[in-house]
Amino acid sequence: MLSLIQFYSMAKANKTNETEVSVTEFINSYVDNEQKKADSFQLIKLMSEWSGFSPKMWGPTIIGFGSYHYKYASGHEGDNLIIGFSPRKAEFSLYVYSPTEENNSLLNDLGKFKMGKACIYIKKLSDINIEILEKLCKSTIANSKENQENTF
Repeated sequence: MLSLIQFYSMAKANKTNETEVSVTEFINSYVDNEQKKADSFQLIKLMSEWSGFSPKMWGPTIIGFGSYHYKYASGHEGDNLIIGFSPRKAEFSLYVYSPTEENNSLLNDLGKFKMGKACIYIKKLSDINIEILEKLCKSTIANSKENQENTF
């Protein structure tokens, strides 16, 4: 029988964890639009170059680069990707944003996107300024290094 602490820890476990699934196989089997597939491979190339990390699958549909360990005052802790993306059916979800003053100003020049709670949504890479995306990614990586217990 589980103790209350074990049960609570399981209930609060991070749902999105790094997996051993092949990123290339995921894209080839999940992405059914040729433009989205090409954009996915381009994002992998760019984010690998900008971050210095190899792509890894996080959960069933997120491609992440690098990871960090977090711990909240409540005691809840886990690992999360530093930057990444998901080629969702309707649009890309880009996990590249830290809410800093610099990043807020960069968004003005990013291009055509929608902002979510924790990500930026785009239809295709040609809708955005890649140089601004690079700056957002690098700023988020630097912010993560300064503020988290990282696994580099």
